[in-house]
Amino acid sequence: MSQQQTPPIVLVDGSSYLFRAFHALPPLTTSKNHPTGAIKGVISMIRRLEQDFPASKIVVVFDAKGKTFRNDLYPEYKAHRPPMPEDLGCQIAPIHDIIKAMGLPLLIVPDVEADDVIGTLAHEATSKGIEVVISTGDKDMAQLVSDHVTLINTMTETRMDREGVISKFGIAPEQIVDYLALIGDTVDNIPGVNKCGPKTAVKWLQQYDNLDNVMANAHEIKGKIGEYLREALDKLPLSRQLATIKTDVEMDFGIQELKLAPQDDQKLLELFKEYEFKSWVAELSQAPSATETSDHAPSRDDPSKPARVERHYSVITDQGELDQWVKRLETAPLFAFDTETTSLSYMKAEIVGVSFAVEAGEAAYVPLGHDYMGAPEQLDRDEVLKQLKPLLENPDRPKLGQNLKYDKNVLANHDICLEGIAEDTMLESYVLNSVSSRHDMDSLALQHLGEQTITFESIAGKGAKQLTFNQIDLAQAGPYAAEDADITLRLHQVLRPKLAETGRLKAVYEEIDLPLVPVLSRMEQRGALINAGTLRRHSQELAERMAELEKEAYDQAGETFNLGSPKQLQAIFYDKLGLPVIKKTPKGQPSTAEPVLQELALDYPLPRVILEHRSLSKLKSTYTDRLPEMINHRTGRVHTSYHQAVTATGRLSSSEPNLQNIPIRSEQGRRIRQAFVAPEGFKLMAADYSQIELRIMAHLSGDKGLLTAFGKGEDIHRATAAEVFGTGVESVTADQRRSAKAINFGLIYGMSAFGLARQLGVPRGEAQQYIDRYFERYPGVLRYMDAIRKQAHDDGFVETHFGRRLYLPEINAKNKQMQQAAERTAINAPMQGTAADIIKRAMLTVEDWLLREHGEDARMVMQVHDELILEVRESMVDTIREGLIRRMSAAAKLDVPLLVEAGTGDNWDQAH
Repeated sequence: MSQQQTPPIVLVDGSSYLFRAFHALPPLTTSKNHPTGAIKGVISMIRRLEQDFPASKIVVVFDAKGKTFRNDLYPEYKAHRPPMPEDLGCQIAPIHDIIKAMGLPLLIVPDVEADDVIGTLAHEATSKGIEVVISTGDKDMAQLVSDHVTLINTMTETRMDREGVISKFGIAPEQIVDYLALIGDTVDNIPGVNKCGPKTAVKWLQQYDNLDNVMANAHEIKGKIGEYLREALDKLPLSRQLATIKTDVEMDFGIQELKLAPQDDQKLLELFKEYEFKSWVAELSQAPSATETSDHAPSRDDPSKPARVERHYSVITDQGELDQWVKRLETAPLFAFDTETTSLSYMKAEIVGVSFAVEAGEAAYVPLGHDYMGAPEQLDRDEVLKQLKPLLENPDRPKLGQNLKYDKNVLANHDICLEGIAEDTMLESYVLNSVSSRHDMDSLALQHLGEQTITFESIAGKGAKQLTFNQIDLAQAGPYAAEDADITLRLHQVLRPKLAETGRLKAVYEEIDLPLVPVLSRMEQRGALINAGTLRRHSQELAERMAELEKEAYDQAGETFNLGSPKQLQAIFYDKLGLPVIKKTPKGQPSTAEPVLQELALDYPLPRVILEHRSLSKLKSTYTDRLPEMINHRTGRVHTSYHQAVTATGRLSSSEPNLQNIPIRSEQGRRIRQAFVAPEGFKLMAADYSQIELRIMAHLSGDKGLLTAFGKGEDIHRATAAEVFGTGVESVTADQRRSAKAINFGLIYGMSAFGLARQLGVPRGEAQQYIDRYFERYPGVLRYMDAIRKQAHDDGFVETHFGRRLYLPEINAKNKQMQQAAERTAINAPMQGTAADIIKRAMLTVEDWLLREHGEDARMVMQVHDELILEVRESMVDTIREGLIRRMSAAAKLDVPLLVEAGTGDNWDQAH
């Protein structure tokens, strides 16, 4: 009778995960402003290990405070490491408390590092015939790998055995210490060989086998690197000693003494509540207490212990099985849907497979286009999509997804118009808290479900060799794709109830952001028409002007140099020309950053030339060279991607190309807009809100002066100038109006007297007088600003007119600068966010109107900031302009009128 194999012991490098979780996850905080991102990340990974190794003893090891024996060997060891961030240090004790409440052994051994404790325990375990799994993100641990020791990285879902080490590093585990000694470590301050990188170290070890032989043959190694090696010979033995993980630490306990304790559910519940991990609180509240003694209570060491959500994923290659799933989908009140494709670009992407989920833990993947060597037979893609088309196009069958706009666009490539978009987890998360997290599925799963999902990189690889989804083996692709649908459904089950509790946020989601998905999708598919010839001519002119500027810069510097090199600019500006040093880099070098150049350009010609050259270079590389390359061969148009879940305030952003950043203040920037043209028989119409944020300020503050000025249709900057400078409106000069404009816009962005002084070019005291007089004339604005700051400190968030929230994690930060920056955001965010909501509401109304009444005559093709751009049939220009202005003006009911200006032309610049 064969002996049952002992499950592996899992040794967790807590310190490694502590720093990685802190930097990888968003800066989560509780309502009392206690940071929790690292707590969430570390505990999520440990919980994942409990699921993956249900029968194993899991031991968590952390570094002890203070110095170790390595500091005695080499006082400079880790001497350059900055102190631990305050926001991380305060999370360590809670992590320890939660681990103890989970019943897991927690080890902190003085005078050594966590690596050494893990190395010692691994050595003891393997000597007793126990397999070891080390959970870490630290490459140094590769030296411990053997036939009985494996590394796993829970953050990247990667596993490394002996062959894995050889594949990753090009050398065996027993050579890793020598490799680390050669390359050194700037973070830990291990000396190593100067300029010796990984490739050189591997080459030497492959040739000479070990460090001793490399040192013995140092005289054979030619060139500068050989000199560096010989210079380092005295320190290499020390470097090796510092890099070696000890496996013989004297400890008061052995592997057998480390026992799992029963999980203390009550303590765990208290901690989860204290740090506001709501999904874990809910999960624990529903689970039977692990501390109860019952014949039926699952043992920690029971390998049959169920995962928190039991998963049943299937890969469908049989028509009968697909038919059964389609019947379920047709009657389901809601189902999660996801596509797997060949590209992230929606215009190029083709469907490789689709996945569904109806109940938590149960999902299916239908592969349709995996074409790698040896791929199993799959159902015909065209036939399956034909079968699914009625379901996907049925607006009465509600669908749920994660960023369904992408899936809608991809389905359009296969002549399917996705309807019935009922829920979107990306938008649910974004509306709930636009600043608390990234809103991708992997991040949300970790944050809300405590689960580390299968990452695309873990099954497809990285970089140039990354596989497209059709090339991935179904054994890996199936679970990945099915998990996408399952996790989306489970996230929705957590996020939607939270939205339901928030009242106004629920309305923002249901009435603004979610309905906008199909509107944006149609705009993306329509694209914008571009005249490539115009851009190429512009690009040539930019190149000629840049060449002139280079020559001018060389003449002023008295030598040729690389205008894009900060190092060369430093030498010419500060060493040769003796320009004043305005600011230094973190490393103490004189800065050549753009704000510094702008200040120097006020008094010196060379910085002015450099700034103009930089500006033209950016225009050329980003737009005039790039835009023609982005024209889709099928449509002849450029198709941007609009992003709903990126900016904190609710504004849309765009990419490929980024329409929001085309400069309009310079003639060269406006010329780029001239390349956006109307098709034959049409005009471009650009309609935008005039001074919308100032109008919103008047509404939110209720200031009588502002309300009166806007109500009478006065020039608000001229009116402000008259108030601030104590003159009649008719007597206001152009300079005074310019100053008033800077004050109007500066104050809503929280500008200080110092900032205003710099902008106006006046002494700080004079700028402060302008601000004081402004608040004397418009006291409602000051009251609003004071009130919104107080509200932000009390609530931790501010709201737009429609109820969209912007959380301010730093509003009560101990760091005064961070707190003041949050206060400035608190003042501006309600205005910027309300403006974003208004343009979105206008887009919904305008799109509905155009589709119903003018489908052949006009269509929205772009949205930029407070502006909508339409293609309008020439004969319908007057009708569309009147209807467009009326609908945009009615997008919100404020105490001041919303003024909309609309122009037309053959290109965007003319229309604007």
